[in-house]
Amino acid sequence: MSRTISAGKSPIIKVIAVGGDISVVGWDGDILIKGDEDDMSLEHNGDKVSLTCGGDIALRVPKNSSFEFKSIGGDASIRGIVGGITVKEISGDLFVRDAGSVTIDTISADLSIKGLKGNVYVKNALSDVSIRDVDGNISLETVADDLALKGVRGNVKVNVGEDVIVYLDPNANGNYSVVAGDDILLVLPKNINATLSIQGDEIAIDLPGVENDEDSTSRSIVLGNGSAKISLSAGGEVRVSDKTDAGDNADEFGNFAGLNFDWSGFGEHISRQVERVTERAARRAEEAGRRAERHAERHARKWKGKVNVGRWNWDIGPTGVITPPTPPSEPVAEEERMAILKMLQEKKITAAQADDLLKALDGGG
Repeated sequence: MSRTISAGKSPIIKVIAVGGDISVVGWDGDILIKGDEDDMSLEHNGDKVSLTCGGDIALRVPKNSSFEFKSIGGDASIRGIVGGITVKEISGDLFVRDAGSVTIDTISADLSIKGLKGNVYVKNALSDVSIRDVDGNISLETVADDLALKGVRGNVKVNVGEDVIVYLDPNANGNYSVVAGDDILLVLPKNINATLSIQGDEIAIDLPGVENDEDSTSRSIVLGNGSAKISLSAGGEVRVSDKTDAGDNADEFGNFAGLNFDWSGFGEHISRQVERVTERAARRAEEAGRRAERHAERHARKWKGKVNVGRWNWDIGPTGVITPPTPPSEPVAEEERMAILKMLQEKKITAAQADDLLKALDGGG
């Protein structure tokens, strides 16, 4: 079905529910809706439009439209919408380009944002987040996995469960707060004015005139007149550099292998959640050799629980961290690896638990 609606140049569009994927593109024409008519319910009153779709749907709307999405069951791609975008809940990936402000309550998969003229607020992001080129403030209350941030021209306040890479050119008197469960890499331009307050298991500073203190877990550094305030707090390592290529080897730092900070295609691929977390588990297992020592020191707590995989019984810690018994000396059988991935697909264990199991199988601890 293809249907055209005239609702003015700045319509207010409410998407109550979409069962599948949704694509939204801003243009200079009226509202154009493409989808299965049998799956769709539509209401139109003046400049207000409300719709529900059980399957996939594609929209072309005036650029000045504003959107409220209540529930999206699949992936969403939104491009060229300069009005505000609000998302209550989305189960798949969200890809936003060349838009105004974005507000998200809960996103279960990956989030990619680029080219915004407005603020970004996210309450709960349950996977990875990438944000580039935003003329506004960034506030991320919870990011479960990794965050990449570059080209933000407003204040920043983020709380991330795993690794963070930030390319930051701070404004005078700007405020920037980054909290990460694992590692932080901050890349700054040369000759900036900022005060850095840093806490972490390890702190490495690669800035002219600043000496490293290998034993320090807390530092305060004033650069120039110190006008911008930057706070970094990590459960792992904090690294600060003014080298523009500092993030080129991000795969050695965290779970950013192959991304190279282009991110232009991030979120466009339509995939399902089991495939996504399985691939992530395999990727992190390959990285275990580089990161195992640091993580072993960090994750020491225990939880009453066991998972049986092949010949082994595994104790799972209170935050889902798995402590394996001493492995047998012979090579790990492939069926044990497949058993882990099968439990992941059947949702008997989480992606993080699968990561730890695969790390242990590979000898990463």
